[in-house]
Amino acid sequence: MKKILILFFLNIMLFISFTFAGIPPEAVKKAFDHKFPGSVNVKWGKESAKEWEAEFILNGSNISANFTIDGKWLETETSIKVTDVPKAITDAIKSKFPDWTITTADKTETAGKGTIYEIIIKKGKDKKEVAFREDGTPVT
Repeated sequence: MKKILILFFLNIMLFISFTFAGIPPEAVKKAFDHKFPGSVNVKWGKESAKEWEAEFILNGSNISANFTIDGKWLETETSIKVTDVPKAITDAIKSKFPDWTITTADKTETAGKGTIYEIIIKKGKDKKEVAFREDGTPVT
């Protein structure tokens, strides 16, 4: 009987944790609504015990944004078209990685490090991720 009660309470705890896992604290929700008005298809997830991530669509772009549990914005990552990668970055890639092709790109704006472009490049079966500032300076 003891085992049945323990299993019953564990199931209730799991149900509660899964039910409320996608609901951010009010401070996070308010900060998000203020920073990204008009967002649609918002899906929330916990990055860690102290960080929440929203994935959403805004003005036709797929975006993710991270916030601390007290609502401080940390970063925003936006998928961009390869053709929208700044010329200084495409030139730097052509110079450092001849014969590699850009396959996907993200623009990441951060609270502490400014804007960084994360680029996936491919050569044959090989793929790698590289990161640059808008002026073509590599980020290590």
